[in-house]
Amino acid sequence: KFAEVTLAVFYHEKNANGELVGGPMYYIKNGLSKKWHFLAYLFAAFGVLTVFGTGNATQVNTITTAVNSALMNYHVISKDAIPTSNLIQGIIIAVLVALILLGGVKRIAQVTEKLVPFMALFYIVLAIGVILLNLNRIPSVFVSILEGAFRPSAVTGGIVGSMLMSVKKGVSRGIFSNESGLGSAPIAAAAAQTKEPVRQGLVSMTGTFIDTIVICTMTGFSIVLTGAYTQGLEGVAVTAYAFQSGLPFSAKVCEGILMLCLIFFAFTTILGWDYYSERCLEYLTGGRMKAVKVYRWLYILAVFIGPFLTVSAVWTIADIFNALMALPNLVAILALSGVVVAETRHYFKRLSEGSIRE
Repeated sequence: KFAEVTLAVFYHEKNANGELVGGPMYYIKNGLSKKWHFLAYLFAAFGVLTVFGTGNATQVNTITTAVNSALMNYHVISKDAIPTSNLIQGIIIAVLVALILLGGVKRIAQVTEKLVPFMALFYIVLAIGVILLNLNRIPSVFVSILEGAFRPSAVTGGIVGSMLMSVKKGVSRGIFSNESGLGSAPIAAAAAQTKEPVRQGLVSMTGTFIDTIVICTMTGFSIVLTGAYTQGLEGVAVTAYAFQSGLPFSAKVCEGILMLCLIFFAFTTILGWDYYSERCLEYLTGGRMKAVKVYRWLYILAVFIGPFLTVSAVWTIADIFNALMALPNLVAILALSGVVVAETRHYFKRLSEGSIRE
């Protein structure tokens, strides 16, 4: 995350509207020779296609799954009513996304900057609650984790297969959580009004710590503490079970709280990924904003895809598109690692000399 964001700010440029733009396509174009420029177009193309994966369908599916689970627990709907519920939710989400996206980038920033800190803090408090109320089980959690790591055959029946599956799931979910190496975060970071690429890289890398080390670890502890992973559940239902079992509230209250958190998480992600995709399309089309406006409408309509896909299908699609985006970006980061090292040394040298302020 540090390397890609530093490169994004170092190689960013202004578009026809005077806006700062950057990301993998720009540091590939401006930092590497022409023979590597095809990677920039590949990344941009995959970034546009994520409308069907990480940025849209997966998030909408998460929202509808969470809402349907809560409504069924509240006995508002039955299992037979889920298709109708999905359609209604799809319409509502599409309308809300349209209202915000058609207001432009500034509207996106205004919405996300208010929702993201609140929902993250609220979720962390809930997860801490589960852990504190089940402190007596902490030793058994570490036993389960260590046993799963060093004796995987006892858990899944095969050492090599278990290790490969653990790596696959760990990498794919880690990337999905913090987007490090994926190339999406640098697109947003490149718009920062700063003359210090390294400073922006340092700020952005904290996202990896907060998202994955803090929030995901707390979620994992909650799931293992309550035995939610042994219930044969998938997706949102696993965390819902953990909160219901670990918090001193009724199942309906826990379900409702988690539903709200997930809605906020997923909805703001939908908005953010539209920005990434639009910047990728802008690069592909040479800055033709008409194409971007048409794409914006397609992005809104694509909201209706997510509710009708299975949980396993949306995660498979997300993993595929994440990998497609990451590959050209990681090649570029490795090729430009010398630039990152030189800029970092230069920044800290000036910082130690007092020529720049922290």
